[in-house]
Amino acid sequence: MTTPSELDPRTLTSLGVDGALEAAAHPQATASVLSGLSAHPDARVRSRVARHPNAPLEVLGALAAAYPQDVMDNPGLPLLRLARPGFLNVFPGEGVAALLSLPEVPDWVLDGALRHEDYSVRTALAARPKLSENRVAALAGDAGWQIREMVAKRGELSLALTRQLAADDDYDVRKAVAARPDLPGDILRTMVEDSHGLVRASVARRLDLPLDCMLTLAADSDTDVLATLARRVDLPRNVREWLSSSDEPSVRAAALQGWKVPASWLERAQNDADPDVRAALARRPDASVSVLERLAHDEAESVRRAVLERDDLPEGAVLALARAPEQDIRLHVASADNLPGSVLDVLLGDADPTIRTILAVRPDLGPERLARLAVDDNAEVRRAVAYSAAPDGDTLRRLAQDANTGVRRAAAAHKKLPSELLQALSHDADAGVRLAVAGRDDLSPALREQLRQDEDPSVRAEAEALA
Repeated sequence: MTTPSELDPRTLTSLGVDGALEAAAHPQATASVLSGLSAHPDARVRSRVARHPNAPLEVLGALAAAYPQDVMDNPGLPLLRLARPGFLNVFPGEGVAALLSLPEVPDWVLDGALRHEDYSVRTALAARPKLSENRVAALAGDAGWQIREMVAKRGELSLALTRQLAADDDYDVRKAVAARPDLPGDILRTMVEDSHGLVRASVARRLDLPLDCMLTLAADSDTDVLATLARRVDLPRNVREWLSSSDEPSVRAAALQGWKVPASWLERAQNDADPDVRAALARRPDASVSVLERLAHDEAESVRRAVLERDDLPEGAVLALARAPEQDIRLHVASADNLPGSVLDVLLGDADPTIRTILAVRPDLGPERLARLAVDDNAEVRRAVAYSAAPDGDTLRRLAQDANTGVRRAAAAHKKLPSELLQALSHDADAGVRLAVAGRDDLSPALREQLRQDEDPSVRAEAEALA
């Protein structure tokens, strides 16, 4: 083989895989050769380059994201550390983050990541478990709020750092602290009075929220805080009732999202002036049949769409949605399983041919309804009937004689088409119809021979192919 020093770096990516693998593993491979091989399309070649002690620093940095363990196993790293102690700063952020994702990472990588200028590297470090307290403390004082937020989310965090981050200037950091399961009561009560509503809302979600904190938050001026609190089912009765009748629609809607609510709330929500509240009612699993049927007729589209999300609708509600002004709602209904006949009949009369086309290919439509669609004014609908599995003989006969060539082509391919209709369609004026007949595998020898003599070469070729 040609020695690595004789290879032209500009043509290395065109080397065969075997040659490239050999060159990438050669102990005398030069930095320029390894740089060229680092762009080789074969991953095994790039992996060998990442392990080669002669690979340039920039190449190792570029390969670290995809081959972190190979870079870490590179025998040239000890010398590289002596010559360039801070070389990790040359690595792209995604490369260092990939090194941090390895199960075992030496201290020098952790320290290098701590000093890396890319905040995403320091964020990845802050998420790494089992960091020393000194490193965690350094990250807790980092200038980047994303890093401090990640520290606040760590599973293990000293009480001193928890207090420090609970008073952080950035509300995202404080919000992360407010969600910690190990938050001491004194810090929790301080955060109930936080200056930012998102922090107080985070406190309001806590499962262990003390009763006095609930009462404090119930007087909050922020709608999001009140809405978050209103979803709780462990509030004092008077607080819960007050929130359910709040002047803010989002709070009233949130109150309906609790696991259990009084029946009087459900009755009151039916007549709420805000559609978001009625939509919240439509999503409740304990909404009655009469409520769902009423909401399916609601004047607000958002409420009807909320009803549509359910898979347990009574027939009356489905009927109402089948008459909805929105085409996509009716399409959704037309595609649903197990539709009652009353709904199918409503959709059969839909003014939109797209709806009727979807109906035509339903396996449960039945021959009588298919027969109605077979005489539809829209040719797309009639063609869809020809594609369905269940038309009877009369319907197929009508489709085979349709004035539209596309409908006849579809009918010509139907598996249940009577033989006498095949004979008629084999003489159709449209070559596409005859082509569909020629493509069938159930033709009699005489009919296939006839089509092999057809005037159209495509028809002849089709018949010949299946002869």
